[in-house]
Amino acid sequence: MIHLTNATVFTGHDWLTNASVRIDNGRIQELTTGVLDQHDADIVDLNGDYLVPGLIDLQLYGGSQLFLNEQPTPETVRHIYDTHARNGTTTLLPTLHSTHLAEMHQAVRAVDVVRNEMPLNVPGIHLEGPYFNPVKRGAHRANYVRVPAKGELEALFGANTDTIKILTLAPEMLSSEQLTLLYSLAKSAGTLLSLGHSNATYQQAMEAFGAADVPDRFGLATHLYNAMRGFESREPGTVGAIFDHSTVMSSLVADGFHCAPAAIRLAHLVLGPDRLFLISDALFANPPRADFALETFVVHFEPGTGQPGSPVHGRYVNEQGTLAGTAITLLDCVRFCVQEVGLPLTDALRMATVTPATVLGLADQIGYIAPGYVANLVRLNQGLIQQSVWVNGEVVM
Repeated sequence: MIHLTNATVFTGHDWLTNASVRIDNGRIQELTTGVLDQHDADIVDLNGDYLVPGLIDLQLYGGSQLFLNEQPTPETVRHIYDTHARNGTTTLLPTLHSTHLAEMHQAVRAVDVVRNEMPLNVPGIHLEGPYFNPVKRGAHRANYVRVPAKGELEALFGANTDTIKILTLAPEMLSSEQLTLLYSLAKSAGTLLSLGHSNATYQQAMEAFGAADVPDRFGLATHLYNAMRGFESREPGTVGAIFDHSTVMSSLVADGFHCAPAAIRLAHLVLGPDRLFLISDALFANPPRADFALETFVVHFEPGTGQPGSPVHGRYVNEQGTLAGTAITLLDCVRFCVQEVGLPLTDALRMATVTPATVLGLADQIGYIAPGYVANLVRLNQGLIQQSVWVNGEVVM
């Protein structure tokens, strides 16, 4: 049994000062601002530091050294998790770049193995692509970006389908028959469809999201602003559809490279912290590999300047200079939102905990600090630097 005392707790709803949390058997047993019974307990005095729910990252590709596409094995998945857990991310979806069907199956099987070991820490995989609009493929390998071949969607969802938690694709690239089939397959598998790497017009995007009297088809959008048709006065585009839709939720990369602070503030103003959530989009992290090559996907790490508006970790670019991903963790996004964008800490934390937990349908078990919830917790100092991390009640950092 562990008692965390003298904490400034963010419950997911509000803040409690001078609070205490009792942990037993991997779960939170009690949360109080009073005095806990300390009999037979290990006492940890947090000296007033923040105690927040473990962060939840729904899009990242690698750990400090291993990349899921390069080695789609359970060992890689565990490495990715361990890297990010030390930085406060206690639930994540390993993400696969666009590739061929056999590798997609291999990665799904690898994640499924780890999911069976730790279902609330690695609840599934995010397949980013390969069914993209080529003009918005970003740094994804061109030879894999495609329209599904005949029978490919059925094959993709043929085994371990409940492991595929998110599939990002461009709906305008599929025929109406393929979309109808995809909606059926995804619904049966419990897969969330996310619009991304898309050149969809406003009308096409709104049709994919579903009108008010039609159940949502694509309930999500992937990395707002990036690799999607932008907003214009006469054609609001994909971005305009996301802003104008009443329920669609969207991820966003807040690293100082993908989106300007003003763009993040506007997204927060329109969508709010209940529809906007943060992702790291990390190729590698903690510390990042300097160079990486996988067939034609060749990227180089560019260190950040350390100046305001630019995280010290830097970014990855490909040989053409195209932004290819980040070298950060989700906690870096939270810090950037607070310290550079000017968002309230409460909202930045919700966008990294409560909202992604809701996306996953797991907000009854993770994303909050409350009795009965899994004891995935992060201790932060006033500078929002992690001091300790607990996963299932066990300290990992």
